[in-house]
Amino acid sequence: MGVRLAAVERFGVRLRRPSPGHGGCVPERGDRVQTGGFAKWTRRFEDERERRRAQGDPDWGQSATLHPAVWASIQRFQVGEDGDGANLVGKADQAGDADYGQAVRLFIAEEQNHARLLARLLAAGGIPTLTGHWSDMVFVRLRRLMGLRMELLVLMIAEVVALRYYRALRDGTDDSLTADVAGRILSDEQRHVPFHCERLHASLAELPRAMRRPVMALWRLLLLAVSLVVAADHGPALRRLDVGRLRFVVDVMTSSHTVVSAVLVPRPDAWTSAG
Repeated sequence: MGVRLAAVERFGVRLRRPSPGHGGCVPERGDRVQTGGFAKWTRRFEDERERRRAQGDPDWGQSATLHPAVWASIQRFQVGEDGDGANLVGKADQAGDADYGQAVRLFIAEEQNHARLLARLLAAGGIPTLTGHWSDMVFVRLRRLMGLRMELLVLMIAEVVALRYYRALRDGTDDSLTADVAGRILSDEQRHVPFHCERLHASLAELPRAMRRPVMALWRLLLLAVSLVVAADHGPALRRLDVGRLRFVVDVMTSSHTVVSAVLVPRPDAWTSAG
């Protein structure tokens, strides 16, 4: 899922000459905010890791049967979940908060597990994984150009869209293995969003108060643009999952109100399963 960010300056972010280090980016103002509250997120991610170990994997002995359009859609989302996250880890380390850096590493491990689960699901249906997709390349390149604040804003777009997609995949198919995999991923994503909201709240607090709501208003416009692209690109699959293109976009944009509130007001746990 790709989006063009022509108005980067309106986020208070300036493109800089690359410097040596993680991702070639100089930290933005706001990247080094000391919130002191991310130890709890590290514990949450670690607790979830132990829960997954105790639960074990889905029953991969089952076969999976889905419409070709849904398989094609899953292939594209699997590419988006894959990656080593080194660029994000580097920026998190530059922020100077060891607890946040560790929490980011655990977040990335969960995203990599999502890619593994989707790859195993594809294998259960006899479908190969893709080596890449244009939408993922666009997102990755945009995120790597910017500092931590902008990377998280772009990443949050993908996370909010993913919430609605995995809910559709969980609820819109009769295939039990697919529903199991989608439900596991959705549960993780519902924790990822408030995690990023808390960090973005601390980062945007460094901006002048008058800029904060315009920043999030522009973020919602970008989210709308991405939602429209995803709805068009994955439309055949969404129809098979009983979610029309328009409904998908409306649901994504409706859920974004809670995200904006959690970023602007220090109550990130207000996010529930609204996605």
